[in-house]
Amino acid sequence: MTRSRVAVIRTQPDRVLDDVTRVMELGGLREAFDPAARTLIKDNISWHYFFPAANTTPWQLEGAIRTLKGAGYDNLAAVHNRTVVTHSGKGERLNRLDPVFEHFNIPRLHNFDPVQVTWEVYKPRARTPALSHVYPDGIRIPSLFKGTNILHLPTVKCHIYTTTTGAMKNAFGGLLNTRRHYTHSYIHRTLVDLLAIQKEIHTGLFALMDGTHAGDGPGPRTMRPVEKNIILASADQVAIDAVSAKLMGFDPLEIDYIKMAQEEGLGTGNPRDIELVGDDVSSENWHFRVGDNAASRVGDLLWFGPLKGLQKMLFHTPMVGIFILGSYLYHDYLWYPLFSGPALKAFRQTGWGRLFDERYGPEGTIHKT
Repeated sequence: MTRSRVAVIRTQPDRVLDDVTRVMELGGLREAFDPAARTLIKDNISWHYFFPAANTTPWQLEGAIRTLKGAGYDNLAAVHNRTVVTHSGKGERLNRLDPVFEHFNIPRLHNFDPVQVTWEVYKPRARTPALSHVYPDGIRIPSLFKGTNILHLPTVKCHIYTTTTGAMKNAFGGLLNTRRHYTHSYIHRTLVDLLAIQKEIHTGLFALMDGTHAGDGPGPRTMRPVEKNIILASADQVAIDAVSAKLMGFDPLEIDYIKMAQEEGLGTGNPRDIELVGDDVSSENWHFRVGDNAASRVGDLLWFGPLKGLQKMLFHTPMVGIFILGSYLYHDYLWYPLFSGPALKAFRQTGWGRLFDERYGPEGTIHKT
């Protein structure tokens, strides 16, 4: 039986674009994707503000596009989602993904724009207990996703509700509409359901994960970024999340969404059954811990704790606006201005910070090539 393969490469700012090509080739890009199908690029904007490890990096995106075009995948489009507290257009601009899309003339499709994207009811062949429960009137997906390859561009980071987040969770924003917060009480099962659907509708799945900075602590936003200088790639969404989790110091099989996905044959979650290629990271343990922030403490009470029974009243009615506003004010107007400064300053002093400014900034070299 063929083992799942995950490629991991140590990288540096001066060679990262070449390293992205190498890691994607090692990870099995050409075997994963149908050359005749359109390829969708799904970035990860966890926060519209720039913060190290929170979002897809511009070099991750540029390296991926260069690699795809070099391998003959010319029919490309980017797909973007919106959350109730994150603005994708602002995120693309502040995280400097805009100049990359513009440089390569990549069309951008926004799931929330009815002119660009239509949604249709999809009846999965696989068992999808969480999504079928949350959406009893039918699971809706973007019509344009069917019959395409999809490239996920997550980062290595912790998450307050799922312990880690990566390739599997990146589908959360693409395949579900703005009511996806209804699934939070069933979040692990939801990610497994989404992977089952992806395997039915896509001609190929692949993930390129950026760990140049990794997010320790209460992610996916209010984290402690740590420079780690690695990138990962794999056609197995479960395996790449398992390797990422193990690097961060977690047992992948104690993370429900990874364990369940393996049990249902959707991928490999046991690191002992994963073939690591590229650089040897098998003995690394970064000792990350998730912890809590104000948002997670409220969420624990309402999504998983004693107030769970109030969800329909609080989140399925206009009252949800109170929590949306609270999250928005906490993250954008309290945490970011008061606590992000040291991490941003430290980032600017690294080679990655210089690359961010010198290549992708307003006067950056990508604008001139």
